[in-house]
Amino acid sequence: MAKSAATRAVYSTDGGRLCPQCQRPVRACVCGTAKPINTGDGIVRIRRETKGRGGKAVTVIEGIPEHPEGLKSLCKQLKQRCGVGGSVKDSAIEIQGDQRTTCQQVLATMGYQVKLSGG
Repeated sequence: MAKSAATRAVYSTDGGRLCPQCQRPVRACVCGTAKPINTGDGIVRIRRETKGRGGKAVTVIEGIPEHPEGLKSLCKQLKQRCGVGGSVKDSAIEIQGDQRTTCQQVLATMGYQVKLSGG
């Protein structure tokens, strides 16, 4: 019987954090090159940032437990849905403009647990 997303374990007292893909302890993960860089706490956080960009707003999405290639394809989907540009920098997705609500809706329909952070 396959495990559903609602009953998937995140932490085990036997081995600590579990890999979101193979459900083994992170130290014994067998995902190989497809192993996510950052497993975090499983919550995707979306914030608006203007610092260092000449006052222009950018939506920053962090905490997605995906491999860098998966982040690039997800970034492409979000850019197409929002109709703007963006990029992947340091395991975070940056989307041009204030696109927090659109990104939140898209990621929630993909099954991620999403929170808006910041002001």
